[in-house]
Amino acid sequence: MQKKVNILNKRARFEFELIDEYKAGIVLTGTEIKSIRNSKASIAESFCEFNEKGELFAVNINIEEYAFGTRFNHRPKAQRKLLLNKKELVKLWKDVKNTGLTIVPLRLFINDKGFAKINIALARGKKLYDKREKIKDRENNRNLDRIKKNFKSRQ
Repeated sequence: MQKKVNILNKRARFEFELIDEYKAGIVLTGTEIKSIRNSKASIAESFCEFNEKGELFAVNINIEEYAFGTRFNHRPKAQRKLLLNKKELVKLWKDVKNTGLTIVPLRLFINDKGFAKINIALARGKKLYDKREKIKDRENNRNLDRIKKNFKSRQ
């Protein structure tokens, strides 16, 4: 029984306003999938972009070299092709080209069949004041919960 692999991009939800989410396959070599199964990957600084042919690639995904790999080991920061339906690719390409949105990876995981999948999202960058508002709301909610807890314990 294999363990669950769930590699997250925690900064994505803080840095970007997510508009639309997709689940995509990812083209990997043998040593890359073995490293991912050992949870030796990071998608923290990665993003997605289209090439001249209209294919979607994930850039800056860091998959560590496989420890038992030979000279056929992979490059850690190579571009990796993402697999989506043609309709989804065309929609994403139009949104990125026309409105200036970006595509960010959210989660890299292994599905039930053993294939590596990646959740990507069409996103708009947040402004600094949006981030400050989110932090302020989080702190206010935390303080409210603390006050409620103290109030309930007194009764």
